[in-house]
Amino acid sequence: MKITAFNPLIIAKDPEKTVKLFEELGFERKHNKTGIHDGTVSAFDLKHPDGYRIDIVNAPVPQDITTIRISVRDFEEAYKFLLEKGFKDINNGQITDTGTSKATMLAAPSGFLFSLSQHIREEDKQ
Repeated sequence: MKITAFNPLIIAKDPEKTVKLFEELGFERKHNKTGIHDGTVSAFDLKHPDGYRIDIVNAPVPQDITTIRISVRDFEEAYKFLLEKGFKDINNGQITDTGTSKATMLAAPSGFLFSLSQHIREEDKQ
């Protein structure tokens, strides 16, 4: 399983406040994606000049949730590997596929949440 990114992911019902907080800490918006998951979710990728990254996603959650995003080169391989290690797919097998990325939320045996994702490169589409 090749990991290509590993960073915090905050799921928030009001992401602009959280994005603003991290911008005040020196992070800059690098990528925004809207219309995810039936058009109800948007994602913000922020990067600090020292190389640190954080993702912030809006979703209808009762309170902010902090998770870890693990981006991998091969989604199916990593998904199978993590399930074999006791991770649970909390989305019951529903994979969000935007055409440029795939993602789902997994719970580790300890209960901690991980967002597993793959950014699909042009060479992956061939």
